[in-house]
Amino acid sequence: MKMKGLSQIKYLLVSALLLGLISCQAKKETETGEVGFPRSKTLYLAGSQWGDPNTFNPLAESWQAAWPVGDRFNLMYEPLITYNSLDGKFEPLLGTLISKGNDSIVVDINPEAKWSDGNPVTSADVKFVFELGRRFKGAATAYAVEFISGINVANVDVNGAKVERLSFMVNKKGRNNPLVILDLLQAIRIVPAHVFEKLLADNNNDFGAVQKLKIDANPVVSGPYNLENYSNEKIVIKRRDDYWGNKSLYAGKMPVPQFIIHPIFKSNDHFAIALQQGGLDASQTFIPRIWMKKKDKVNTWFESSPYFTSGALPLLLINTTKAPLNDKNFRRAMAAAINYADIKELAVSGYSPDMQPGLIMAVGLEGKYFNAEDAKAVGVSYNPENAKKILADAGYKSVFKSDGSLDYMTDKAGNRVPTLSITSPAGWSDWEAMVRLAVKGMRDAGIDIREGFVDAGLYWPALPSGNFDLIMHKPAASVTPSLPWSRFEAIMSSRNWAPVGGDNKMNENQGRYNQPGTKGYNPAVDSLLKLIPTLSDEGKLVQAYRELNKIFMQDQPALPLCYLPEQFYEYSSKNWENWPNEKAPYAPPLLPWVGASTKILWNLKLAK
Repeated sequence: MKMKGLSQIKYLLVSALLLGLISCQAKKETETGEVGFPRSKTLYLAGSQWGDPNTFNPLAESWQAAWPVGDRFNLMYEPLITYNSLDGKFEPLLGTLISKGNDSIVVDINPEAKWSDGNPVTSADVKFVFELGRRFKGAATAYAVEFISGINVANVDVNGAKVERLSFMVNKKGRNNPLVILDLLQAIRIVPAHVFEKLLADNNNDFGAVQKLKIDANPVVSGPYNLENYSNEKIVIKRRDDYWGNKSLYAGKMPVPQFIIHPIFKSNDHFAIALQQGGLDASQTFIPRIWMKKKDKVNTWFESSPYFTSGALPLLLINTTKAPLNDKNFRRAMAAAINYADIKELAVSGYSPDMQPGLIMAVGLEGKYFNAEDAKAVGVSYNPENAKKILADAGYKSVFKSDGSLDYMTDKAGNRVPTLSITSPAGWSDWEAMVRLAVKGMRDAGIDIREGFVDAGLYWPALPSGNFDLIMHKPAASVTPSLPWSRFEAIMSSRNWAPVGGDNKMNENQGRYNQPGTKGYNPAVDSLLKLIPTLSDEGKLVQAYRELNKIFMQDQPALPLCYLPEQFYEYSSKNWENWPNEKAPYAPPLLPWVGASTKILWNLKLAK
C-alpha cells in the first residue's frame, strides 16, 4: 500500500510539472513568439489540424489534405465567391456573383486575379476544375456534374475592363437544383490549370497518381498566404505581399499578420490552456464553461449565453428499417422522453438556444422558415409522461425491476423488444454527454436503450451502411446557401434509397426513411425536396418548408438534440484585437481561414 501511495504521489507531481511546463511555454511564446516568428507578426490559430500533415494537394480527398488546403479553407486556394452566414449575402473573391436564377448562375471573374507565379486566373482554370469531375470519378467535382450541365464563357466590358463572364448552366435533365450550384461556387477552390494539367500529363493522365503528390514545395496559389514549412508539431504559412486581392479587394492594404501558425495539439485541454495563456489567438475547439476563461481575455461572439451563433443541428439518426424503430409512434415517444434542457446545460455548457421541434432551426437565417404554431401542434417536446402514454397507446409495455430501474419492454404482440443502442464515436466529449443524457431520459420513460460508444474507425463506416439502431450525426454541418434544404435532403431524401446489407451505402438518408414502393411511402417528401430549390417566391418557399417540416415532425425519422454553432469561434485579445463579435459584426463568427471570415486578417490590430 505504501508503494502504491508513493507511485500516486510521483504521478501527481509529474502531472503538475508537465502542466506547469505547458503553461510556462505558452506564456513564453505569448511574450516573445517562437524563434523566427515575432509575436507581433504572427497569428496562432488552431482546431482544424489534429494529426500529422500528409499532403497539401488541393486535388486530394478533402479529409486527406492538411490545413489550410482541405475542407473549405481559402488562404492558399480560393473559391469564386464567398458566403456570409450572418446576412446570407454573397461576397466577391476570384469572381463576383452577377445573377442567380433557375436556368443559370452567372459569375464575373475578377480581371486582376492572379496566381503566385504571375499568370492570370482565367475561365480556363475554372473550367479545368469542374471538368475534372467529368474526366475522373475520384475528383471532388464529380458530384457537380449532376447539377451543372455546362459552363458558358462570354467576354464582356465592365466599367471599361475586359471581363470573362461565366454562366453555370443548371442541369435540367439532372438534379435541376440551382441551390447546390451556389453551394459549390462558394466551396470549390480553383486551381491553376497550367500547373495541374502538366502534372496529369507527366503522370500519364493518372488522376490517382496526381492526387498522391504532396504539392508542398512552393505551390502556385491565388490566396493571400502560402506554405512556409510544416512538421508534426505545426504548420506555418507566410503572407504573400504581392497578393492580387490586396489592391483589388482591400484598397491596397495587406493582411496584418505576416505569419499564421497552426500548432498541432493532441487534446482539447492543450488548446484551452494555450488560449488562456495567450499562446493561441483563436480556436474552434469545444471548451466547456467558456465564460470562466473571460478573465484571461478569452472571448466568444456573444458575451453571454448561448455565446455562439447557431448553425448546426446534431441529432440521433434512426434506422427506420428495424422494429420497433420502424414505428413512428415509437420514434415520437423517444422524442418526448429526451430532456433537451439538460442537454443544453449539461452537455454543451448552455451553448444552445432553447430547442424547438422540427428540422428547421428557429434562429438565424433559416428562422424565417420556422413556424411556431406547427411546432406546438405537430411537434413533440420533452414530456416523459406523454412519452409513456404514446408507448402505451401503441401497445408497448415497459417492465421495471424492484429498484425502479428498467428491465425490458415488450411490443403489442407481447414479444420482448431487443435492447437498442446509440452508436457514437468514443472520446467526443460533447457527443458522449448528449448520448448519455438521451439514454437516461429514454430509459426513465421505459425505452430499453443503451450507449454504444465505438472507435471512429467503426463509426464512419456504420453511417452510410446503415449498420446501427440510432447513430449520432450532424448533417449539413456548414452554413451554406442551401440551408435548410440541404439538412432535409440529408435526412429525408429517398432519391438513392438502398436497403441495408451487402455493399449498399447511402450518403444521405442513412436511416433509410420513406422507402419507395412500400405502403408507407410518402411521395410528397421527395416532391417537396425537388420543388424547393426551384422556388424564388418567398411566400411559396415558406409554405413548402412548412409542409416538409410538418411531415418530419409527424414521422420523426431523427431526433434533433440541440442547436450548436457551425464553428466554436473563440478568440484571445491578449495579443490581437478587433476580432468580430456581436458588437462589431464585420465578418461571420468563423476563424479567418474560411468563407467571408478571411477579411478578419485585414482588420486585426496588435493589442495595446
